[in-house]
Amino acid sequence: MVRNMQTKPVIGIVGGVGSGKTTAAKAFGAHGGFVIDCDAIGHQLLGDDTVRRELRERWGESIFDAAGAVDRTALGHIVFADSTQLAALNAIMHPRIAAKIEELITAANANPEVSLIVIDAAVLFEGGWDKFCTHTVFVNAPLGQRIERVTKTRSWDEHTLRTRESSQISLDSKAAKCSHAVDNYSTESHLGERISQLIRQISHE
Repeated sequence: MVRNMQTKPVIGIVGGVGSGKTTAAKAFGAHGGFVIDCDAIGHQLLGDDTVRRELRERWGESIFDAAGAVDRTALGHIVFADSTQLAALNAIMHPRIAAKIEELITAANANPEVSLIVIDAAVLFEGGWDKFCTHTVFVNAPLGQRIERVTKTRSWDEHTLRTRESSQISLDSKAAKCSHAVDNYSTESHLGERISQLIRQISHE
């Protein structure tokens, strides 16, 4: 944890693909939390000229569409099939994402309306961004339910889910690294109740 920049709780959320991390982050947000969406930060960075130049130097024009924007699907096919290629992408993106996280935490700490800060990041540990956190939460959901969710929301099949998940550290390792866990087997309101309980628990730690 980077203690010299932390004055409010900083809660990192991890879990399997389709476990409901973003839903959990929104529940924290409903309690005065400022949510840092690392996936959204990554998307924004793909529009940065310097980032696009580095991507073009590495992978050429095949990962760009006709308008010159990064084709995330084409890039994904390359990097999620080869750990070396994924490591190259992470070397470009992760330091920049970390810098943005730090900037947003600083701003949130200065905002009196913010009671806690949430980092929603599938690769929180892989990126080393857990160093910003005072607490980490593993969102747990069964595989069948996760497949159903990503099929509905992302049009992914089980193979795609497993491929993406295989590029990350194992779920058991993620769970073991986390200070807290919540189950997301049931309804969104049930998850919200569990998050409320967890916030009360964290406030007394």
